[in-house]
Amino acid sequence: MARRRRPPRSGAITELPPLRILGQIAALQAIYYVVALVLMVFTTLVSGQGFTLDLVFGWSSLRGDNTQGWLVAFIWLCCSGAIVAAMVLIVSRSKLILDFAITLHIIHLIVVTLSSGLLPRTAFWWATMVASCAVMTVGGTYGCRWRELRPINFGGRSTANGTNGTAAGGSGSTGQHEVSGDGGGADEHGDEEMGYSRGRGRGRGRDGGGEYEMVGLKKGEGR
Repeated sequence: MARRRRPPRSGAITELPPLRILGQIAALQAIYYVVALVLMVFTTLVSGQGFTLDLVFGWSSLRGDNTQGWLVAFIWLCCSGAIVAAMVLIVSRSKLILDFAITLHIIHLIVVTLSSGLLPRTAFWWATMVASCAVMTVGGTYGCRWRELRPINFGGRSTANGTNGTAAGGSGSTGQHEVSGDGGGADEHGDEEMGYSRGRGRGRGRDGGGEYEMVGLKKGEGR
C-alpha cells in the first residue's frame, strides 16, 4: 500500500527554492559592493586621496583613530541603507531579513579575510559591521512588514458611486414606497457608510450584483 505524502507545511523549502535563495543572496551582495565601490571612489576623488581596493575589500583602513576611518565606517552604514531598500524589493519577507543580513556580513568577512590574508583585528571594524547588520535587520524588517500590512484593494465600488446609482434608479420608478420608522434613518446611514443604501425604493444588493425594489404590501397579501 502506497504511503500518503504529507502536504508541505506553510513556509517550507518548497516555497523558497535553493536557487532562488542563492540568486537573492548574490544580488544583495553585488548591490552591497557596487554601492560601496561608487561611494568610496566618490569620496576619495573629492578628498584628493588615492583610491585602492583595500577600502572595499580590506579592513586596515577602517580605524577609529583618524578621519578617514570614520568616513569609511559612515560609507558602510550608507551601504546598509541601500541594502534595506533592496531587501524590501528582493526578499519581501520580514522573517527572512535577519538571515539575509547575517549571511551578507559573513560573506563579506570571508572576502575581507581572503583579500587581506588576515582576519580583521581592529575592534572598530567589528563594531562597524555589527552596526551595519543591525541597520539592515531593523530597517529591512520594518520595510517588509509595512509592505505586508498594506491594505489590499479589490476594486470595489466607492460609496459615492453606489449612492448616485441608487438615487438615479429611485427617481425613475413609480409605485415605490420609502421605508419609514424610527430606525430607518440609522439603517440608511449605516448602510451608506458601507457603500450601498437600503432606505431608498431601489438600489443594489450587498454583493453589488443586480438591483432590488421595495414595494409596499397590500392588505391581505401577508396572510
